[in-house]
Amino acid sequence: MASAADNSAKNGPLSGTIPPLASGDRLTRPEFERRYAAARNVRAELVEGVVYVQAAIRHQQHGQPHALLSGWLSSYFMATQGTDVGDASTLRLDADNEPQPDILLRIDSACGGASSVDAEGYLTGPPELVVEVAASTASYDLHDKLNAYRRNGVQEYLVWRVLDDAFDWFVLREGRYERLPVTEAGVIQSELFPGLWLDTAALLRGDLAAAIETLKPGLNSPEHVAFCQRLAELRTKENNKDDR
Repeated sequence: MASAADNSAKNGPLSGTIPPLASGDRLTRPEFERRYAAARNVRAELVEGVVYVQAAIRHQQHGQPHALLSGWLSSYFMATQGTDVGDASTLRLDADNEPQPDILLRIDSACGGASSVDAEGYLTGPPELVVEVAASTASYDLHDKLNAYRRNGVQEYLVWRVLDDAFDWFVLREGRYERLPVTEAGVIQSELFPGLWLDTAALLRGDLAAAIETLKPGLNSPEHVAFCQRLAELRTKENNKDDR
């Protein structure tokens, strides 16, 4: 006669059933990926070893700001060959972190970028710029996730705090994040991506056209032209290396 332990082994959690993802679970990255692959209609990320399952997305608090930032950043990407843009891409950072940034901008690995696409199609390594939409300073985007990005060498980190009507744009200096300055006109300029200028007031009022107008002088600046030339030279050098 089978014992209770035998029945438990046959019918319980040890029978091979993959447990569902739940916010607050503490998992290794391989286990997180195993459960994520088995999940259905779930968006989740692993930050500092803790699972965060995303709830339903509100339009004004997240969906619309996300779309505005995507339009602004995509305009820069289209004018800057040698860069790559991503939306909600899974990012393999380290053993405890596999986030899905709202948006990212990276330098192509053929042009000297720190991230690359692995054999499974996932991004590995730190993209140069990560962008997140957060509710407020209480959000984990400005705490555990910020620490994960900082420790993994994400050079710039931009957070739109929607409930606070504010932006935080950090740059990594000597292992610490420092805020980039805001001009009197409310414009923040990237240090790593020349010509990437953010008109904060325009985006706060939902005026993407005005934000792109502010971006245009940056795209026409000598610094941006020189940056594009440098990326092209690095790509040519890499291609010549592959041809040998």
